[in-house]
Amino acid sequence: MSLQDVIRTDAAALWQRAFDKGEKRDADFTTVSGAKLEPLYGPDDAALDPETDLGYPGQFPYTRGVHPTMYRGRLWTMRQFAGFGSAKQTNERFKYLLAHGQTGLSTAFDFPTLMGYDSDHERSRGEVGQVGVAISCLRDMETLMEGIPMADVSTSMTINGPAPILLAFYIACGERQGVSPTKLRGTVQNDILKEYQAQHAWLVPAEPALRMITDVMGYCATHVPQWNTISISGYHIREAGSTAAQELAFTLANGMEYVRRGVAAGLDVDSFAPRLSFFFDSHIDFFEEIAKFRAARRIWARKMRDEFHAKDPRSWMLRFHTQTAGVTLTAQQPENNIVRTAYEALAAVLGGTQSLHTNSMDETLSLPTEKAVKIALRTQQILAEETEVAHVADPLAGSYFVEAQTNRLEKDAERYFAEIDKRGGVVAATEAGWIQREIHRSAVAYQRATEQGQKKIVGVNCFQEDESGGPTIAIHKIDAAVEREQHVRLADVRKKRDSAKAKRALDDVRDACAGKDNLLARFVAAAHADCTLGEIAGVLRTSFGEYHEPKIL
Repeated sequence: MSLQDVIRTDAAALWQRAFDKGEKRDADFTTVSGAKLEPLYGPDDAALDPETDLGYPGQFPYTRGVHPTMYRGRLWTMRQFAGFGSAKQTNERFKYLLAHGQTGLSTAFDFPTLMGYDSDHERSRGEVGQVGVAISCLRDMETLMEGIPMADVSTSMTINGPAPILLAFYIACGERQGVSPTKLRGTVQNDILKEYQAQHAWLVPAEPALRMITDVMGYCATHVPQWNTISISGYHIREAGSTAAQELAFTLANGMEYVRRGVAAGLDVDSFAPRLSFFFDSHIDFFEEIAKFRAARRIWARKMRDEFHAKDPRSWMLRFHTQTAGVTLTAQQPENNIVRTAYEALAAVLGGTQSLHTNSMDETLSLPTEKAVKIALRTQQILAEETEVAHVADPLAGSYFVEAQTNRLEKDAERYFAEIDKRGGVVAATEAGWIQREIHRSAVAYQRATEQGQKKIVGVNCFQEDESGGPTIAIHKIDAAVEREQHVRLADVRKKRDSAKAKRALDDVRDACAGKDNLLARFVAAAHADCTLGEIAGVLRTSFGEYHEPKIL
């Protein structure tokens, strides 16, 4: 042992003795996910090979970022999630956000749209426009995008079961604006596996849903080449109560299943993999979240290169959008949510996100007011323009703690991958309810920890105030007139369209369901024939049946 090693060993022993004798807070020293944390991290905890495990930004394995210049080249896209009431109201909110510096659009849909029902369906009663925008037909989509140059703006759509139908409306809307599909840019979430696992907005069982996803991949590779055909979402898995490791593992496992399905459908992996994107939660545990994003890039790069044999480096890159954690927002002392969101946004940026939504302080109470959404957008702008954190790529690389957490999360994810494989793959594990049970167990453990005071939430189980008078901030409410107006609009669409043309288009969709023709191509034709969302989704339900979730308790 060298003199230097002796000195280091003596110093470590001296610190350990001092730590053991020192005062300790009565606190739960674990991550939000429940992982035990050591009081200090050093070189032995962060064992890695700088070349093979870290590399450089823009180079395999992309641990340090997917672009060589990272934010020195271009800041992340500031993409505030927006959607409420009618298409006209949301169009106005889009324009408001763009006028205040937002750089991309992100669309929230109401429950009827998410579930594939028209606004005038009996199951839509009382829900039209309440938690997102109501889009039931091409005319609604045209109103949503009126005055917005679709060739110049990138649009994200958070929808899953009916995602191919909404994408068809968007493509048809662009064509009516005179914009070629080849110029359209954006993302459709289109991630059905996480619906079965966490969010529960589906149309049909897994196999036909996966077929539609590969149809979207194939169609867009040829006709809409700048479109991200699926945003594989860990966000909803985390919001349902998973740990960081579970979010990481289940999201990437779902992504790998989509790749397998695309290859099995006859697509070259490099023809669609570069257009896959991801969507992660940025939770309140600052360092664990940064490590999660770094681990995700490294795992995906290795899987795509070594297991799926993708040759195009763009297929190895995990590009992702981030949303700050809605589940951490509190109805109590809602202004505190501004601070929570700022820390979560900082973690996303230090983790190398390509796109970011910052939650508004009032989202646990209602849809955001204009004031609240502007504060959320300004949070990103202050982060980008004032803190200087965007000057350096992966600034926490080499931190013993961050590297140790990155390694831990990668190993935890690999253990989950092995367990999923033992259970027959991600579809079988989902249909058996195993993934759902894992998430549920984690959610219950966290809830118990907060109820017992092990995990502190300011304003909820500590530093409480008397708020018996109700919310202290303005609340955004949706007028019931939105639903009535939607009924009138849909009746007018059905009255004025060519009924015979609409029927032929729906028959073509039905024939494609029974055969092998590309369904997205049929949906685009049906959109141009003014078929409604509910009509197209109805054909899918009668052709493929409906999904029934397993019992998990």
